[in-house]
Amino acid sequence: MSVSADTFRSVFRRYATGVVVITTAAGGRPAGLTATSLASVSLDPPLLSFAVSATASAWPAFASAGSLVVNFLGADQHDIATRFATSGIDRFAAPTAWSRLASGEPVLDDAPSHVRAHVTHRLPVGDHVIVVARVVDAAVTATPAAAPLVYHAGAYGTVAGQVVSTP
Repeated sequence: MSVSADTFRSVFRRYATGVVVITTAAGGRPAGLTATSLASVSLDPPLLSFAVSATASAWPAFASAGSLVVNFLGADQHDIATRFATSGIDRFAAPTAWSRLASGEPVLDDAPSHVRAHVTHRLPVGDHVIVVARVVDAAVTATPAAAPLVYHAGAYGTVAGQVVSTP
């Protein structure tokens, strides 16, 4: 039995996910993409993963990058998410505010938090590649209560500020 791509997509449109912009500087040139597939994989060692389409315009940079930065976005940063999800443009041109970390990777200046990570694995899976990276540095520049940007039902949004319950 197989599920159609449309049905699969329809099911996952009902699943809210966080939105990040992942950046790298393979060959010195900045590259980046918007992702909703970020996952925390392990605490010890600190590992994360994300999936990227093997046909994405930014994939060649990530295919050879040794390190990357995951920029976590706030609820008011849907314009940045849209910019980094758009092919055929210079994603780092104005109005994108960015700089380089001391290690050389591009980082979004207005991201509420970010992590820097070294790529450990690239696993081709279906029409995507799962990238696994070990976190080596992190910074938080916004309060923990700052609302995150989420993706749900084909649109950007945020979460309610009220906690229903804690585990």
